[in-house]
Amino acid sequence: MASWDDRLPAETDFARLTWVKSSYSGDVDGDSTCVEVFAGSDLVLVRDSKDADPMLGFTPAAWKAFLEGPLGD
Repeated sequence: MASWDDRLPAETDFARLTWVKSSYSGDVDGDSTCVEVFAGSDLVLVRDSKDADPMLGFTPAAWKAFLEGPLGD
């Protein structure tokens, strides 16, 4: 099974990707808790904005299923 990072060129500059911060991010007891998402055409990456490494990688279909799962149809 291929790793998600096999979907990006080795020289990818993750800081230059367009990251979107969760609308549910905010301060909890003075500690900022933020999740950021990069949604590419064949890969979705998720990271903690305070600790950009490591990242979790998903296929768009898996990310969609994750987002829709709690809400149901």
